Amino acid sequence: MNSSIEEQIATNLYYDRSFDCEAAKILPGEYYYTKQPMLIVTVLGSCVAACIRDRVTGIGGMNHFMLPDGKGDASNPTSASMRYGAYAMEVLINQLLKAGARRENLEAKVFGGGNVLRGFTAINVGERNAEFVLDFLRAEKIRIVAEDLNDVHPRKVYFFPATGKVLVKKLKQLNNYTLVKREQDYANRLQTNTVGGEIDLF
Repeated sequence: MNSSIEEQIATNLYYDRSFDCEAAKILPGEYYYTKQPMLIVTVLGSCVAACIRDRVTGIGGMNHFMLPDGKGDASNPTSASMRYGAYAMEVLINQLLKAGARRENLEAKVFGGGNVLRGFTAINVGERNAEFVLDFLRAEKIRIVAEDLNDVHPRKVYFFPATGKVLVKKLKQLNNYTLVKREQDYANRLQTNTVGGEIDLF
């Protein structure tokens, strides 16, 4: 019996001395949102992250997800992998709306989708993730104000929801085996699990 994958709110909170503020680090399959003047940080390979905020109130958050390999469902526009991506996006958007953000004030900056996982090139997982997040935001009429997608480098992304500022550091040398292993483990979990949770759209 397949267990379901749930988007998890990040629990790795710390004080970032470099930026002199509270911070949340998110891993694949996690998201975080806040009303506080803090930092949300993640490292992306072929996964994508959407940084979404209410440009009026500063309530914002970030997710970190990957579409599972949709083997055999290319002819199905509502494939399981697309549903998974939509679920990951909707969880974050709904949490922002519940926290007081207004849909008409939402704006997004999107990052990741690098071609960094050897063996994943056949299915272009990074490219599919990048294309999905752009299509999803356009369909939801959420304005995309910045993007840094595709390429071959992993990225470290620092998002300050209160101001909307994002810093992206391209990691030129991938001696970071941890990142590759983390994304491969996440991809393997997605292959064997189903999408969990019901989503209410606002």
